[in-house]
Amino acid sequence: MPNVTFHFENDKPVTVSAVKGSNLLETARSANVVIDAPCSGNGACGKCRVKLVSGDVNCKKSLHITDEEYAAGWRLSCISTIENDVEVQVPDIASAFKNRMKIADLNSKEEIAIFEDARKAVEDAGMPMVNTMDVLTVSMDEPTLDNPMPDNERLTRAIEEMTGIEKVHLPYMVLKKLPVVLREGHFTVKCVVRQTTKSVFVYDVFPSDENIVIGGLAIDIGTTSVAALLINMQTGEIISRASTGNGQIRFGADVINRIIESSKEGGVKKLQDAVIKETINPLIAQMCRSAGFPARHIYRMCVAANTTMNHLFAGIPSDYLRMEPYIPAFFKTNSLFASDLGICVHPDAHIIIAPNVGSYVGGDITAGTLVSMLWNKPEFSLFIDLGTNGELVFGNNDFMMCCACSAGPAFEGGDISCGMRATDGAIEACTIDEDSMEPTFRIVGDEGERPVGICGSGIIDIIAELFRTGIINPKGKFVREGRRIRHDKYGMGSYVLAFQEEAGGPKDVEITEVDIDNFIRAKGAIFSAIRTMLTSIDFDISMIEGVYVAGGIGSGINMANAVRIGMFPDIDLEKFHYIGNSSLTGAYSMLLSRAAERKTYELSTNMTYLELSTVPSYMDEFVACCFLPHTDTSLFPNISQ
Repeated sequence: MPNVTFHFENDKPVTVSAVKGSNLLETARSANVVIDAPCSGNGACGKCRVKLVSGDVNCKKSLHITDEEYAAGWRLSCISTIENDVEVQVPDIASAFKNRMKIADLNSKEEIAIFEDARKAVEDAGMPMVNTMDVLTVSMDEPTLDNPMPDNERLTRAIEEMTGIEKVHLPYMVLKKLPVVLREGHFTVKCVVRQTTKSVFVYDVFPSDENIVIGGLAIDIGTTSVAALLINMQTGEIISRASTGNGQIRFGADVINRIIESSKEGGVKKLQDAVIKETINPLIAQMCRSAGFPARHIYRMCVAANTTMNHLFAGIPSDYLRMEPYIPAFFKTNSLFASDLGICVHPDAHIIIAPNVGSYVGGDITAGTLVSMLWNKPEFSLFIDLGTNGELVFGNNDFMMCCACSAGPAFEGGDISCGMRATDGAIEACTIDEDSMEPTFRIVGDEGERPVGICGSGIIDIIAELFRTGIINPKGKFVREGRRIRHDKYGMGSYVLAFQEEAGGPKDVEITEVDIDNFIRAKGAIFSAIRTMLTSIDFDISMIEGVYVAGGIGSGINMANAVRIGMFPDIDLEKFHYIGNSSLTGAYSMLLSRAAERKTYELSTNMTYLELSTVPSYMDEFVACCFLPHTDTSLFPNISQ
């Protein structure tokens, strides 16, 4: 059997045995080698490129690899089969979705202001930041020959007497340590509990002199990236914040490819391990290590994710989500605990899942709707979450309607040749001089950081600027010539933002006509969804009085540029508000506030879900939107002027 050795820029090589004729990408996946493959190995995206160091692979030519690159050893792993012992170099950019797990600087006011604002908004809406978690100091009489009551009954009776609640649960993990802790504390102990009007659940017991902080974990599981907050459940203080790429992305950039992969033998477990063992558990470990906080002191979690991610996170088959009539296994559930899923926190930690609304509108949207506050306003507002799927909610305090469109991963850097997450080295904002056509851009990371790729907010700016300066036409084709504009032998144009010697990666940072076309389709999906949803209830764009835009696509969206390319409606720019990662903010609010948790469940049941695939006019709307800004320029009067 041939051996395959994968070499990395900043890591040890990995060697694995493979059967002759095996697919190189599948071999990498079986060895947990990260190769970014947004199209899940269909040969469509060209991102799974590796460099052949030695040995032979059978690989047909591809439009994604030039003749010069092919001669230098570059191959697409998804269309390569192994002939004999081979060594391949995996470029660092291939794992851009996973690079540099980011621990946020909580000394930065900007990093925490959005959560403080959300907390205030929730409280102002009449939902106090009060939850069911508490620490009780419990004292008991020490046992004697005349009072031989067992330890568990002694503690249970003491808690019943203290709280007036007769139903007390002592799980195995408490019973296991109870005898020693009781005697160390001379029968005065601190108990970490969840207390409701009907019952008390005891998570842990400690000696009375122990300083206990109840940890809580809010997690946003996105299709492309995962973000988390570690908080103090008693005070609401954010102890640590971090983000990383979703390890599932090597199985495809969108939920449909993930669902297809999960339907294969052992696929559900493989996808669950990718998000829990490879993504969430390392994220928790890094956050706890940076904060000096014991992971076992995390007693409660809230997860906000789309419907597919919720199923794959829980290890539940998701195949029926993509098949008519598109029925999920659950909209809401309260039955999950950390030990069920192998999450490395306290094993009895209860997992709250923000409720789903439909097959493609999930808990990330209900959590985001909570903190957008559109349900608490009389004016008609639009909430938009930009991610691999674009989800929208329209309404006010009387009604809400929601829908989802398949925008693809372009807003998070997928389907873009130099696209990447909004992490160090990503171009997040850009302007282009109309005369010289030279770019000026801002890069995520430290001062002096060199550009590696482009994140979502940067892509919006670049395309808007190329259009404004007349470098591209409404179809996204290059119509001007200059130093930074190139054409390959097939005639496809590209604009170079940073030449190889200026870049921080192995090649030029550029945006091609194919990239622009992919992004035009993504923005077209958003605007056509807005128009279709409004038309279905006999509304028009002029009736929108506020737009709340969410999504971790960069430090913020230039709303004027988003309107310029026809992604958002052409209304007063003062009506637009960027609210960041509302899914994570909503999970934070649900975790801290029992009232906010209940309100989110209420919102999910009160939303009307519109399945766009059943609306005959949607495809016509979408096709009309696939121009800059639109085929009907009367919809964008300010841009036309």
